[in-house]
Amino acid sequence: MSEIVVIGAGVGGLTSAVRLASAGHQVTVLERSRSIGGKLGVYERDGFRFDTGPSLLTLPQVFTEIGLDPVPLDPVVRHFFPDGTVLDSSSDHDIFLARIAAAMGTEAAADWDRFWRRAARIWDASWRSVLRQPVTPTSLLGLTWRVGDLAAIAPGTTLRGLGHRYLRDPRLRMMLDRYATYTGADPRRAPAAHAAVPYAELAFGGWYLPGGLGTIATALAERCSELGVRIVLDAPVTRIETAEGRVRGVRVDGDLVGADVVVSNVDALTVYRDLLPAPHRLARLTDRSLAGFVLLLGVRGETPSLAHHNVFFPRHYDAEFDAIFGSASRRARPASDPTVFVTRADDPAMRPPGTEAWFVLVNAPAHGTGWSCVDWRQPGLTEAYGKHVLDLLARRGLDVRDRLVFTEARTPADLAAATAAPGGAIYGTAGSLMRPVNRGPVDGLYLVGGSVHPGGGLPMVTLSAQMVADAIGPATESRWRTSRWPRSSRAG
Repeated sequence: MSEIVVIGAGVGGLTSAVRLASAGHQVTVLERSRSIGGKLGVYERDGFRFDTGPSLLTLPQVFTEIGLDPVPLDPVVRHFFPDGTVLDSSSDHDIFLARIAAAMGTEAAADWDRFWRRAARIWDASWRSVLRQPVTPTSLLGLTWRVGDLAAIAPGTTLRGLGHRYLRDPRLRMMLDRYATYTGADPRRAPAAHAAVPYAELAFGGWYLPGGLGTIATALAERCSELGVRIVLDAPVTRIETAEGRVRGVRVDGDLVGADVVVSNVDALTVYRDLLPAPHRLARLTDRSLAGFVLLLGVRGETPSLAHHNVFFPRHYDAEFDAIFGSASRRARPASDPTVFVTRADDPAMRPPGTEAWFVLVNAPAHGTGWSCVDWRQPGLTEAYGKHVLDLLARRGLDVRDRLVFTEARTPADLAAATAAPGGAIYGTAGSLMRPVNRGPVDGLYLVGGSVHPGGGLPMVTLSAQMVADAIGPATESRWRTSRWPRSSRAG
């Protein structure tokens, strides 16, 4: 039986723990905070309950470790465009084409249908060659042997370029651009392979879990308990220890927790900067993803104009990305006219009767003092920008300022403090097909989560955990038998 330490009780860490324990390993999960779930956070106040991380479930079929009972959403997303057009997406392709035709005309629907066939090819190539197996420069080179896959993915083309090639209506191009933000990227730089994201969302459906998506973490923790996995909270790992080219364990409060294998569900930047300094790998992690500014709103009454997921687009989309990512001549800043995402679950478990719980998200620069960051700890910035977002929604026809029970803000600085995500960046390194690989630079070290291959989002994080568990394989005899648990930690 091998002893395995998993750093972090996010979805990637918990899924890895379940799989490895099922394969006969002795698994301990060390979590720095006092709760499980990582970025799959949950917040409760005055009878309101909010998912503070992901709120849309896609590809539910990959969550094989736990039983899910998801509810399909129709529309998957309601899009509000600056000219007043409203478009509801659907997982039924024919229904979605009819909605596009009604809102934007038959030519726009024909364009989307043509794009959809290309997106299907990109999805098939990605699913077959990239998303379910570890990626290295060597394995990517192998794609050149599959001429059809390489042509579909079009590695030299951006998502923006693909949209301009297929979609004449600027509203459809705007809708497509939004999917780059699912991986924290700028659509003007994100590869065309990101067209697999809307395909997965719409071909396989968008889903919701009653009680919120935070129930995924709870179910994974319960499965861990059944398998004998030990979850230790308040246990911040400060270093990954190695000897003779392989892992020996981790340090917690100065104590060594011995392990044959270490699986890190920590952002790759943190791993290679702090836990196991590796300058050659750290140097590649320069393209940080966008972050998010969040408002949690308790709202009186009902808002029938809203679906479960809603997107309010700005008039000048490029100006938003210019602000968030900055440029050579101007540092990053909060966007003055950003896209606003509003999630409102029609679920009695999430709010008191006669009210609604709103999760409002705005794309934002990461927290920090560098040129491409914003210091979100500046006095008054959070309050001022929160008011600005509410005023902006009012100008776009959704004024709830006189219906608020309460308002709470979450900035990238808050996410950084809560989850150790560098700068509060949601997805680690953004945009590229070549995210950090799952194998570490020493034997016995593996990385899972949204900052590494195959990328961000619940399904991709789950796939990364599955790949790592498969790479580790079934239990073998342990080399390291002496473990000292941090005395100040609490078991979960």
